[in-house]
Amino acid sequence: MGDDVEKRLSEAADTCIKCYDAWQKNKKEASAREGLMESLHELRKAAARLEIDVAISERDEMTQKPIPIPAHRSSNPHSGDQGSGNIREDLPPISQQRSGGGGKPPPRRRRSSGGGGGAGGNGGNANK
Repeated sequence: MGDDVEKRLSEAADTCIKCYDAWQKNKKEASAREGLMESLHELRKAAARLEIDVAISERDEMTQKPIPIPAHRSSNPHSGDQGSGNIREDLPPISQQRSGGGGKPPPRRRRSSGGGGGAGGNGGNANK
């Protein structure tokens, strides 16, 4: 695909230079301006295609290199443990850390007297 991109880029650049020369000779001529704008557009499209090919090439290079394991992960003695997902064994599972309420947070405290009211003056909590 590299030859196609090179050919397209070269042709678009040549056309753009010719249109630019024509426009320089008579800047008031609308057809010369339109031709230059069209050739610029084609040159941009060719450059965009080249940019896409470069990005694809970079992506391909990155997939060929193995991603190194960070030092903090490779030295972890529990790296092979897929069990509970806890890194620290001295902590209970998350389900046992919460107390009651089915995971609901404790109710909010009411603000002391003064501003900050919302609907009904209850600080924005409609269910209090």
